[in-house]
Amino acid sequence: MKSLLAAVCFCFTAQVGFAQSPYAGMQARSINALSEQQIADLKAGRGMGLALPAELNGYPGPAHVELADQLGLSTDQKARIQSLFDSMKAEALPLGAKLLSEEAALDQQFASHSVTTETLKDATARIGVTQAELRNTHLKYHLQTAQILTADQMQHYAMLRGYGADMPMQHQHHKQ
Repeated sequence: MKSLLAAVCFCFTAQVGFAQSPYAGMQARSINALSEQQIADLKAGRGMGLALPAELNGYPGPAHVELADQLGLSTDQKARIQSLFDSMKAEALPLGAKLLSEEAALDQQFASHSVTTETLKDATARIGVTQAELRNTHLKYHLQTAQILTADQMQHYAMLRGYGADMPMQHQHHKQ
């Protein structure tokens, strides 16, 4: 009986000893809460999936101006979408930099063991506001892009992006 108990204890101890956290290795990140890809995306003003509710429900984004020829965009449409893209980038870049700074500051509070309940609440509230502003930035430009394209162009966009031809398109309010 003692040997059975010892074997069970050994197996349990061995399993606990080898249980590695899925976060192992992340402690070496420059900002622990963000991957290097997320950091690069924030620095470049990319959407990081923040606009997926728009993109996957038939609202194209201005970042995909490379599809202009395949979509048959007019010169005016191309210019308007390029303008939207430039405006989106001009808004997203400083917000991305702000978010990186806020995340780094929160990370530093934990690294230095100086975090308190109050500083944590303040830091996470600031981060939340910045994340919301960044997401709104990307989403609103999808909304504006959809107002420039025709229904046929939107349908073709969905097919080119691999979403299929069954995307909902009842939101059309074109101002060509």
